[in-house]
Amino acid sequence: MIAEDKPRLLLDSVILGVIGGLSAQAFMGMLRFFTHLFLQLTAGYAAPGLAAEGHSLHQAVGSHGLWIIPLVTTVGGLISGILVYKWAPEAEGHGTDTAVKAVHWTGGLIRAQVAPIKMVASAITIGSGGSAGREGPTALISAGFASIYATLLHRPDRERRLLVLMGMAAGLSAIFRSPIGTALFAVEVLYGGIEFEAEALLYCLLAAIVAYAVNGLFTGWASLFVVPQAVRFTGLRDFGWYIALGLASGVVGTILPEMFYRIRDLFLTLRIPAWLKPAIGGLLLGCMALELPQVLGGGYGWIQEAIDGRLALRLMIVLLFAKMLAMSLTVSSGGSGGVFAPSLYVGAMLGGIFAVLTHSNPAGMAIIGMGAVFGAAARVPIATLLMVAEMTGGYQLLVPAGLAVTLSFLVQLRLSRYLKYDSLYEGQVVGRIDSPAHRAEHIQIALQLLNKGTSLPPDLSHLRLAMLLQSGVALDMPDGSRLTAGALRPESRWVGKSIEAAGIHKEIPAARITAILRGTSVIYPRTQTVLQPGDRLLIIAPQSAQEQLAKNLASPSAAMQKATGNQPAT
Repeated sequence: MIAEDKPRLLLDSVILGVIGGLSAQAFMGMLRFFTHLFLQLTAGYAAPGLAAEGHSLHQAVGSHGLWIIPLVTTVGGLISGILVYKWAPEAEGHGTDTAVKAVHWTGGLIRAQVAPIKMVASAITIGSGGSAGREGPTALISAGFASIYATLLHRPDRERRLLVLMGMAAGLSAIFRSPIGTALFAVEVLYGGIEFEAEALLYCLLAAIVAYAVNGLFTGWASLFVVPQAVRFTGLRDFGWYIALGLASGVVGTILPEMFYRIRDLFLTLRIPAWLKPAIGGLLLGCMALELPQVLGGGYGWIQEAIDGRLALRLMIVLLFAKMLAMSLTVSSGGSGGVFAPSLYVGAMLGGIFAVLTHSNPAGMAIIGMGAVFGAAARVPIATLLMVAEMTGGYQLLVPAGLAVTLSFLVQLRLSRYLKYDSLYEGQVVGRIDSPAHRAEHIQIALQLLNKGTSLPPDLSHLRLAMLLQSGVALDMPDGSRLTAGALRPESRWVGKSIEAAGIHKEIPAARITAILRGTSVIYPRTQTVLQPGDRLLIIAPQSAQEQLAKNLASPSAAMQKATGNQPAT
């Protein structure tokens, strides 16, 4: 980022923090309205709520029982489906994925109608009892407004991506009252490996703090959940139980994405209009709620009940699996809502189960279970650890929570290698080098190096050249030579040798390496530069040398496909 741009981006952070805080308040107001309309007035049902949001831990069922709930959840799903699939199909699902994909694939561009449609559709889905959270919608809503802001100010794609991340962090901070954790979440959720969008962290943190302050003016400053002051790490003996909880959370965090996307795939096979599928998901959820109304909505009140140790062991075991199914029926069918709150719910139930079995403090186990399950299932361990601590005020549990989250993440990494779906966020890529946005930046840098000493064909645009280089197609140069891009094969004899020692120029006369793309870096080649497997080389060589180059280089797209097991991007 150019130094002159930093003051402007700091101002953007403040502005987007205000926008994120206000948009979160607008969404929450809309959600309260539809919850009152659908569940309380129509169905006569009120779920337990959080004291920090003005509710009580009391479940109320009307005189006619729960029989109207399937009708309400079906109607809510139908209205949401019509809204989304008619005006903004990318607003379906849990929202965060759409924002992540926008950062990687579209330069942060999100269509203007997505944010308002997502706001209304999600409020209706969750307000009618849909088993979904409010973080995904808020992330996409605030990111969408940030994209509109970038468009109005004619910002380049590089800045637009940063602004979208700032908006995401701001909206989440206002919803969860967790400025530090949500800032980290925005820069960590982009990647399935342990990588961060480091250049955005400072701006995301400022935006999140501003949004937290704006939200506090409306709701106060208390943590979402109430945790007893006596909860703390008491000694070495407890480590064994935290280790066991971390391992179990890793298993649950592996099952959760697999169940979520398998049910999504099942809904995709249904030969009916897409806008009808959320209604079917809502109907099935409503039928579940006739026996288990605890699965309705985000479930924050039931999480508080688990923290307080008020739920029976058998009920928590049932709810652990029922909530995973309920979330999948709501969101995987195309309904509009998030996966964060339901995942916390699952983790709280798992922690509550461990608390009963081990006679441990239920608050500590529930809090650690929340962080461990979502941190593993969403591949965001660091951010989740801090978010849960801020949401509960359970900072004294950071050490055992860190242990459990680390173990759950490592277990999930290991087990999910054998499964089709390894994260709740499909838009994630492994690392920065796998992001199309950064790959394009690296190619542009390489082109700048290339242009310093090479005459390119006059009718070849930089965009076209970048596409050809990324696909590995050799390009004819004005002097009769060819420009070739390829990833260095592990079996190549050039591997592990400097350019000089490899004797490339002697082996292929008139060959010249113009740039080396390695990981997230572009390297200007020197005679002493040591080549590594997977290095992507840009080489100018005679046409007669193409067969020799093919023995040492694979096309970049083929190399990427082999490394990840995915189809190359088009």
